[in-house]
Parts: sequence; structure tokens; C-alpha cells
Amino acid sequence: MFLEDVMKALAHPARMEMLIWLKDPKEYFGVPKEDATDGISAGQFERSGLSQSAVSAHLATLQRAGLISSKRVGQRVLYRRNEDTIAEFIKSLNTTL
Repeated sequence: MFLEDVMKALAHPARMEMLIWLKDPKEYFGVPKEDATDGISAGQFERSGLSQSAVSAHLATLQRAGLISSKRVGQRVLYRRNEDTIAEFIKSLNTTL
């Protein structure tokens, strides 16, 4: 994980919002956390008002930074937070700054 890559990924409000939504899938998607262990479908993120292509681009940026991971289940791609990377980022940020 590169600190600068994660910071760039978090710089856009929509991407930050997506990470917040994934933290509490029950509140934002109506899916209990235990039912969302594999992740949330990309289509669910369109609630942000962004187009499908914009949502896909934002999710790809978060994934490249290591903040989320994806899993294909049939026709759907499910996304979930990478808590290890997020914790490493916070630790690195605290150490660096």
C-alpha cells in the first residue's frame, strides 16, 4: 500500500462516501452486515446518483488503491472494504504525519 495512492483515491467525495456506505451496509443498502460478508453489488452504488460507468470507475480506483476488494458471483460483482489496508493506511498516516 502506498500512502499517496490511498490519499488520491480518498480525495474524491464519492469514493469516500462509498467506503462509508460499505462500512455499514445495513444503514445504507438495507443489507445486514452478516448478509454482506461477500460484499455489495456494484448496482447498489448507483443510489449515489452517478452513472453506472462513473460508479465502476470510482470502484476501480478504490480497488487499485487496495481499499476494497471484489468477488464475482454469477453475473454480479460484489465489493467489500479491505479493513487490513484501511488500518494500515491509518497507522501509516499517523506515523508519517
